[in-house]
Order: sequence, then structure tokens, then C-alpha cells
Amino acid sequence: MCNGPLLGKILRFAVPLMLSSVLQLFFNAADIVVVGRFTGHTALAAVGSTGALINLLINVFIGLSIGTNVLVARYYGAQDAKQLSETVHTSVLTSLVSGVILIAVGVAFAEPLLTLMGTPEDVLGQAALYMRIYFVGMPAMMLYNFGAAILRAIGDTRRPLYFLFAAGIVNVVLNLFFVIGLGMGVDGVAWATVISEHISALLVLKSLMEAPGALKLSLKNLRIHPKKLKRIIKIGLPTGMQGAIFSISNVLIQSSVNSFGSIAM
Repeated sequence: MCNGPLLGKILRFAVPLMLSSVLQLFFNAADIVVVGRFTGHTALAAVGSTGALINLLINVFIGLSIGTNVLVARYYGAQDAKQLSETVHTSVLTSLVSGVILIAVGVAFAEPLLTLMGTPEDVLGQAALYMRIYFVGMPAMMLYNFGAAILRAIGDTRRPLYFLFAAGIVNVVLNLFFVIGLGMGVDGVAWATVISEHISALLVLKSLMEAPGALKLSLKNLRIHPKKLKRIIKIGLPTGMQGAIFSISNVLIQSSVNSFGSIAM
């Protein structure tokens, strides 16, 4: 980015980033398509109606990955190996802790929050089941997002895209296998998503463990460095709150749709 014409370099950097964002939306869309085609309208309503609520609960934590992205880019550019290594290890452990917190929140509050949104009785049980299973995969989702932020900070937007693409294929195949082959419903597409998220997370983790120099992740050195965590939160929290505000509006819209019953949903 520091030499020559910028447009081509910006596009080579940004296009994989944009495609990654589209693919992440594809996970929930694939679940909706499969249950809608092969299970029934209540299952379709259950999966489709949870998206806004899920995003509301996870957007703040995903926003923190922006803080990781900024700090890693800063220290990588400054060639500050010590600060870079501390940021990488803090970020990875923060992602796992965030994922565990989200498991607890998702499992405990799925049904009460869906009830608060006015989810009809014929949909509530399946929607709560989908959310609880979905949130089991939160440590993997957080690990992928924070790990991808580290790779993108050094200009590598392609590998996170490839990893997500591979996970997306697995998600579709497992959706069809669980729903058509095993006769499962919303639980089948939820477990397919959880498994595929673990694949993308493991691929990112492998890349970081094989990275050169200060970027290299060593599991035995995982710890949270308070100063780095504070900076990550200071940079990333406003982004997370911005995403949460958009999600609140979508939750209110979904609540209005819920009042018309499962067919409308």
C-alpha cells in the first residue's frame, strides 16, 4: 500500500473481505433454505426468526475483533515483535473467553428473549433449540473472527475467505445429510453450522500456529495482557455497539412480524 498506484491493491485486499462477509451470511441462509424445503413452515419460521436476536447478542464481541485488527496492523507495521506477540496471544484467548460467555448467555436466555419478542408457541420450542445449539459453536466463531482479523491486519484477506468457503461447503453438505438423510429438523441444521464453524476456526488456528516470527501463536503462551485487552476494547467496543444498535432495530421489526403468526414469519 506504500508504493505505486493504490486502486488495484485496494481491490485485491477488499474483494476477498467483502466476499467473506457475504459467506458468513450464507451460513444462516443455507439453514433457512434446507429447513424450508424439507422440514416445514414452523421450522423455517424458527430458524429465520432467530437471526436478528443472534446478531444482537454476538455483534459486540465480533466488534472487538476490529480492535485486534487495528493493533496487530500497528505493531506489524512498526516491526515491534514483543507488542505484536502479546496482541496476538491476548486476542486469541479473548476470543475463546468471549465464546464461552456467549454460550452461557445464549443457552440461558434464548427462550426468555424469544418469548419477549412474541414468538408464537408453535415456533418457540424449535427456535430456542436452534439458538441453544447454535451458541455451542460460539468459541469457534469468535476464534475464526479474531484469527481472521489478525491475518487481515498483515494484508492476508484471501486465506480467511478460503477457510470460510470450505466451511460453507461442509455446512451445506451436512445440512442436507442431517435433514434429508437422518430426518432431523432445526437441530440438524444447527449442528451442521456448529461443525462447519469449528472447521474454519481450526484452519485459522493452524495458520497462526505456523505463522513466521512474532505472529506465531504458541498455545503455552496464551494469556491476556491487560494493556492490550484495554486497547482492543477501546477500539473495538464502539464498532460492536454500532452493530448492536442495528440489530436492535431488526429485533423490533422481527417482533412485529412475529405477532402475525408462524405463516407470516
